[in-house]
Amino acid sequence: MKVLVIGATGGSGRAAVSALLDRGHDVTALVRNPDTAELFGTSDTAELFGTSDTAELFGTSDTAESFGTSDTAGSSGDRVTVVTGDAVRDSDVERAVHGQEAVVVTLGIRENPVRVRLRGPARTPLDVRSRGTRTVVDAMRRHGVRRLIVQTSYGTGPTRDRLPARYRLMFRALLGPQIADTERQDALVRSSDLDWTIVQPVNLTDGDDAEATVSDGDVSSWAIPRRAVGRVLADLVDRPEYARATVAVS
Repeated sequence: MKVLVIGATGGSGRAAVSALLDRGHDVTALVRNPDTAELFGTSDTAELFGTSDTAELFGTSDTAESFGTSDTAGSSGDRVTVVTGDAVRDSDVERAVHGQEAVVVTLGIRENPVRVRLRGPARTPLDVRSRGTRTVVDAMRRHGVRRLIVQTSYGTGPTRDRLPARYRLMFRALLGPQIADTERQDALVRSSDLDWTIVQPVNLTDGDDAEATVSDGDVSSWAIPRRAVGRVLADLVDRPEYARATVAVS
């Protein structure tokens, strides 16, 4: 399957690329900086995760389901096509979406959240999640691409009322503008006519790998390694039964 990853150089994006390659997909990575293309010179997990990002707070059926590691590695070769462009620029996204069969969106701001709250982001638009996702949705409609996987944050959209009080306070004080943009992102995905799935991980870490639990809102812990989230994102690409659903990952 031909899969485009938007936000491919972030922690979750790299994890998704690695997991998609393990499953034999042909992956295109949209990157702003061409120098980051070397990240995708191999699908080896140790290399892809050689640089640790700043820990992210909430990356964004009643029966829980476990998504484990894929038993089979892709035999068709580890192929990554790197496309340089900006997720908020129509022409760049248009070029990247053309010919794809599915899109995975892992947009976010990788800067210190305190600095972003006080001064705004230095390198990324504050509304990158909603603007970039809107650009992707529009391009997918024009090219007839149906399958969309979007990583948002646990505690937004339908899980907003499930968030413990201490995290709600932190969201307002530290991440207020970013969470507001994630809410806009959530709403525009839901209003689209695509076959979307929204993935809401809890606190993202670069810690030891673990098996992810996927549910309709209940969580088993408040931290999850990015590698585990990447596997969930990759697994959902060809899981049509999850179309137009929101899943919590913990």
